[in-house]
Amino acid sequence: MPRFSVIVPAYQVQAYLPECLDSVLSQSYPDLELIAVDDCSPDACGTIIDEYAARDARVKALHLPENQGLGGARNAGMAQARGDYLLFLDSDDTLTPDALRAIADRIKETGDPDVLVYDYARTFWTGRAERNKVALQLTEQGPAPFRLEDRPGLLRVLMVAWNKAYRREFVEENGLAFPPGYYEDTPWTYPALMTAGSIATLDRVCVHYRQRRQGSILGTRSRRHFDIFDQYDRVFAFIEERPELARWRPVLFRRMIDHFTTVFTRRDRLPKGSRAEFLRTARAHYRRHHARGSKVPLRTRLRHGLVRYGLHRTYGALQLAMSARRRALKAGVKSVRGLRSALLQLHYRVQLRLPLRADRAVFAAYWNRGHGCNPGALEEAFRTHAPHIRTAWIARPEHHHTIPPGPRRLRPGTFGYWTALARSKYLVNNVNFDRRLRKRPGQVFVQTQHGTPLKHMGLDLQEHPAAAAGMDFEELLRGVDKWDYVLSANRHTTLTWERVYPGGYRTLEYGYPRNDVFQQATSADVTRIRESLGVPEGSVALLYAPTHRDYRRTQRPALDLDRIVRRLGPRFVILARAHYWHGGPLAASEHGGRVIDVSGHPSVESLCLAADALVTDYSSIMFDYANLDRPIVVHTEDWDAYHAARGTYFDLRSTPPGAVARTEDELIDIFATGHWRGSRSAQLRAAFRERFCRYDDGRAAERVVRHVVLGEPAGLPEFIPLEQRHPVPSAAAGLAHSPLATVPQPSGHLPVTESR
Repeated sequence: MPRFSVIVPAYQVQAYLPECLDSVLSQSYPDLELIAVDDCSPDACGTIIDEYAARDARVKALHLPENQGLGGARNAGMAQARGDYLLFLDSDDTLTPDALRAIADRIKETGDPDVLVYDYARTFWTGRAERNKVALQLTEQGPAPFRLEDRPGLLRVLMVAWNKAYRREFVEENGLAFPPGYYEDTPWTYPALMTAGSIATLDRVCVHYRQRRQGSILGTRSRRHFDIFDQYDRVFAFIEERPELARWRPVLFRRMIDHFTTVFTRRDRLPKGSRAEFLRTARAHYRRHHARGSKVPLRTRLRHGLVRYGLHRTYGALQLAMSARRRALKAGVKSVRGLRSALLQLHYRVQLRLPLRADRAVFAAYWNRGHGCNPGALEEAFRTHAPHIRTAWIARPEHHHTIPPGPRRLRPGTFGYWTALARSKYLVNNVNFDRRLRKRPGQVFVQTQHGTPLKHMGLDLQEHPAAAAGMDFEELLRGVDKWDYVLSANRHTTLTWERVYPGGYRTLEYGYPRNDVFQQATSADVTRIRESLGVPEGSVALLYAPTHRDYRRTQRPALDLDRIVRRLGPRFVILARAHYWHGGPLAASEHGGRVIDVSGHPSVESLCLAADALVTDYSSIMFDYANLDRPIVVHTEDWDAYHAARGTYFDLRSTPPGAVARTEDELIDIFATGHWRGSRSAQLRAAFRERFCRYDDGRAAERVVRHVVLGEPAGLPEFIPLEQRHPVPSAAAGLAHSPLATVPQPSGHLPVTESR
């Protein structure tokens, strides 16, 4: 028997069906059967299914003699299923890569639960993707498996069949089946969750839920929306047959009324002239299924009351009134915002006519995120080496906690913000300031940048329109024209910036200020940071920091971090850091506390200090981390796709900073055998440091301040040669011959050779 039976009903989806089927058959977990049901589709769906069945023995083609609808087609597929678990996938949706492997691992980890609930993302025809808004309900923290009463919040997750895996024997024992008609998921999903003896969750997007331009079938105007009443009758009949489920009546009653009002208020569903009839029928169901203890939240009490009394005209009048109120509020807010914007720009123009303040400097980083990166290190250097300069930091309110004592805190878009931009002599950023900035004569803009370029940047992105994502190159060059100085950490960076950001600025090849801390930190600092992150004493901490993928709609982790720490054993800990564009956590779960999500940590430099080794792919963090002279392992499984989509300035695989892993298993082997810290890895790192780290000697920020602010370009500190530097060692630096260096391997294991 296969592990999974994936059931895909198809009806008039010939344009989307191949992508759906491919997403199943290309899964890295191959133990499946794909039951494709041609629901007597009038287009080419049946032919497409037969073609796939001829090519792949895992595909079972099923042709229905007449159209059964979605529920009937799913039932027909279930009757043919042999897998341990049933999965349903609509034929215009797709499974995400490696979804089945993640589902299989989670099922095994939680002891084969009756139902596993996983996450999804809506993918719009415009290319935009949006993750489920109640994904927090799918957290894997806490006991697992569990019952619905332990996690009733799961009822807030979209009540559909295709975001769950069902143990087939559980489905058969409880006689679960799909009814005919619209809203067929309702009398399937509620009974399945209520009766499940064990439920588990997987906090991972496994399905891309396609939002077609013309909408779904539920968005068509039809009397078939009246089917919703029969579907809820079936749910309550199911409860009547099982007295032990009576406690769920109040919850389901509230869900039912909310569902009724959703259908009623949607203008694209009920035919003209049927709205009063729909509300009368809803009122009858209100009285039929009302349960004592059904406390209605205050925010929905009005809607429930209108259904209870069937007040069709009142409901309509209130809707009109509320719609008018919303429009008035929206217009009022728009007017207030417009007036405020006009006042701010008037204020800015006035400030531009006032004298510059030679003793003021304003800083920002990463589009007004927190204090950090090169601007953060420079801001501290301004206060140390040029204390007569008063500094200010621009950040959104949620990032103000990262700003240390000293600089004035500014919020973007305020009067103080525009005053600072207009009158501060020094402007420092690692991206551009507001495009409305008018750089005045006498102002000095220091563009610090935020990394050494491996991927194509600036004007080179004209060759990669997908990666450029509609970038306005003329606006980019207008921003470049405002720069006076650009920082660089090495000759490669200098040559790249001056070509892809052509302008009249001067390049300061002084090193990156953010890397000064690597030469200045002490072992006590490393210990303190590791303790604050929760890294156990004596552990080897690996910092995993992948970069953004331009060719992916969703930024799924390329590595299964839980599997890696399981294979490496209890002495290894992974610090998982998502790219700053993503916002959310990188690690979906924690394995015994050994996968620690540090995506929200304000200082990447502190994370580097805490780590005994870096695991990355194509992120520029490798150039910075190399200054610590600690091991680096590069994971290049999708190099060809990344290089094609984004473009790169050199082949990282031929000149890497350490060991190169082409697959996840190779990555595990590199650490398991100790190759990560072997002599060959050290040789590669030394060559990499010689090429990219010659100027990061711990005094970059001081050089910039002395040159730009103090006017001392001739008296700058000389660069310390690489061989004379002593960056702070890692916590595991003295453990080269301890059990930490290698992991015992099972018999028959072939270690990675030193010549990889």
